[in-house]
Amino acid sequence: MAAISMRGVTKTFGRTKVIRGVDLEVRDREFVVFVGPSGCGKSTLLRLIAGLEDLTAGEIRFDDENVSALPPAERRIAMVFQSYALYPHMSVFDNMAFGLKLAGTGKAGIAERVREAARILQIEDLLDRKPRQLSGGQRQRVAIGRAIVRQPRVFLFDEPLSNLDAALRVQMRVEIARLHRELDATMVYVTHDQVEAMTLADRIAVLNQGVVEQYGTPLELYRRPKNLFVAGFIGSPRMNLLPGTVVEGDADGVAVRLGEGVVVRVPVRGTGAREGHKVTLGLRPEHLAPGEGSELSFTGKVVAVEHLGSETYVHVAGPGGEPVLLRCEGDAAMGVGESLAFGAAGAACYLFDERGEALGETA
Repeated sequence: MAAISMRGVTKTFGRTKVIRGVDLEVRDREFVVFVGPSGCGKSTLLRLIAGLEDLTAGEIRFDDENVSALPPAERRIAMVFQSYALYPHMSVFDNMAFGLKLAGTGKAGIAERVREAARILQIEDLLDRKPRQLSGGQRQRVAIGRAIVRQPRVFLFDEPLSNLDAALRVQMRVEIARLHRELDATMVYVTHDQVEAMTLADRIAVLNQGVVEQYGTPLELYRRPKNLFVAGFIGSPRMNLLPGTVVEGDADGVAVRLGEGVVVRVPVRGTGAREGHKVTLGLRPEHLAPGEGSELSFTGKVVAVEHLGSETYVHVAGPGGEPVLLRCEGDAAMGVGESLAFGAAGAACYLFDERGEALGETA
């Protein structure tokens, strides 16, 4: 396996700069996920690692080897794409063995590697079938098996679960996590689904317009987002973000006016915020609860209720009419049009400045 080092990695298509000087380290045997919205550059960055795109500037190293100019075949990587790209006229065995045959591997070696990969992926009984006889999840396993048999230094996954239904995606997430533990391999995985990122990754790189906004463990990104973009992207449902204006500030926190004169005391220290500064208050839906008596208290009209069984999402018109989402118990009984008092603990607050950068620390 290999550690991956990226220094000043840049990719430009014509006048469009898609990747903007990325510096990133992937440790040996680490599972790293690139996540971000469509068009943020995550798949392009993966293709640069694979050698499927040429660097405009910067360098990429596998351990101590500079692979920036090497073609994909010499990088010893294996890539799993969104489309399974299986040969329809070949059996599962032959699909998995095809790359090894091209590389000149002997029959005994091919059989051993294919059967071992099939054992790991639990598809031993499918080796004689054709792709048309397989389900979507089974086809994806075959595509992953084709990568495993090559015994690469690095596994690269480009949105491999996008074509699967919701239930199968959950099952395959578990399978990929198990696969990483069993192979003890270096894996880089691209997705636009932050739930996939949170459940699979050792560390996550959040990309936005070709820039890594934040790089860290899933809990680091969830608990300490560096800016509004990360705060709004990581977490499901997404964080409530309420615009406001500072009316008073001291060493222990700030008072913020949130539309229509509602003022709340936010215990965030060391913000440097002064009267008149524009800020954004962040509150996660799971940290808000119905009822009075919280450190931060609000009242709003319920505009929608979504009962999901184990939990209920309550949409409220909050301060100044801003939409606020609460995640409540599954048996929560609220009706559309009701006035609802709700609030949160001060420690659950996030505060961001006018540029979208995180401010201070919660008291």
